Amino acid sequence: GFLASYYGAFVVQRGMSFLGSGLAHATFGGVALGLLLGAEPLWVAIPFTLAVAMGIVWVQGHGRLRHDTAIGIFFAVSMALGIVFLSMRRELTADAYAYLFGSILAVSRADLIAAGVVVAATLATRRMWGRWAYATFDRELATADRVPVRADDYALVGALAVTIVLAVKLVGIVLIAALLVIPAATARQVTRTFFAMTWVSAALGVLGAVGGLAVAWAADLPGGAAIILVEAMVFFFALAWKGARA
Repeated sequence: GFLASYYGAFVVQRGMSFLGSGLAHATFGGVALGLLLGAEPLWVAIPFTLAVAMGIVWVQGHGRLRHDTAIGIFFAVSMALGIVFLSMRRELTADAYAYLFGSILAVSRADLIAAGVVVAATLATRRMWGRWAYATFDRELATADRVPVRADDYALVGALAVTIVLAVKLVGIVLIAALLVIPAATARQVTRTFFAMTWVSAALGVLGAVGGLAVAWAADLPGGAAIILVEAMVFFFALAWKGARA
């Protein structure tokens, strides 16, 4: 919840929502390859999704294509590879369903350790937030000010890719894009600065995850879907509150 919503602030502010969806579906190819090889899908999906993310940024910087076109190409190729890998295995396992639709019961100790490492790395590199924010609002000025914008793009998209892989077991490939977008969109309604938006988004991501799992437990609902529905309810409440004040 923290990681997806922290990086989700950049996704929303930069208009990169389709990138989040594209990387989520790219994860499907990595998961399917891991299942085919009989390996832990998480450790195969991370490098696979990172490679797709780096490919998207590279094509955007070197090709004559719009950003969404590059995402669409890699999105389709990754999904096609995933389907091919699963067809070679000739069966859908419980792990495959857990990655597609999310399951709190599928989260392992290794997943938690990996998530903890990424959270620690994110907090340890807080200075990157300032550079990413600078490029978010004025890319040309950041470049003129000798900020390594292209290298920072690779770092941001790479962190986003790892976060998506870590989150898919909880909410599933189908819904992970919503976990990136909804808390950040909610925070944007109630804050005045991007700094505040980032940290309010992260807090809403954590609270929404905890609240969603509580609702899922009480009502016997799928955890991932319950999390997204709770986050969506908070968003519409914030939207109504802002409309009433306008």
